[in-house]
Amino acid sequence: MKNVIYTQNAPEPIGPYSQAIEQNGMLFISGQIPVDPATGNVVAGGVAQQTEQVMKNIQAIITAAAYGHDLSKILKCTIYLSDMSYFADMNGVYGSYFPSDPPARAAFAVKELPLGVMVEIEAVAMK
Repeated sequence: MKNVIYTQNAPEPIGPYSQAIEQNGMLFISGQIPVDPATGNVVAGGVAQQTEQVMKNIQAIITAAAYGHDLSKILKCTIYLSDMSYFADMNGVYGSYFPSDPPARAAFAVKELPLGVMVEIEAVAMK
C-alpha cells in the first residue's frame, strides 16, 4: 500500500508531488532543493551551503518515514547541478553524510533548477 510521507521539517512541496512515497519497504524521496523549511526561502551562500540544506531536508524526510536518522538506508541518489563546476564543493558536503558505504549515485549538470538553485538531490532508500 502506498504511504505518503510528509514532515514540516522539510520544505512544502511546490507542485503536485509528495515529499516522499513509501511502498513495500522502499522510500522514494522527491528531489530536494535548498529551501529552509522554517523560512520557506532558499538558503544563502554557495553550493556547499545549498548542499548542506538539501541533505538536512533529505534527513528530515528519512527520519519522518522511520528509516533512521543516519541516511544508511539510502541506496541511490541522483544529483542535479546547475553547473558542473559545482561538483567538487557539492561532493565534499555530500560525502560527509556518507562516511562509509555510500549509496550508488549519478550526478548531472542541467540547464536550470527550480527557484534558480545550484543543486537538487533525489534519493531512494530501503528498510
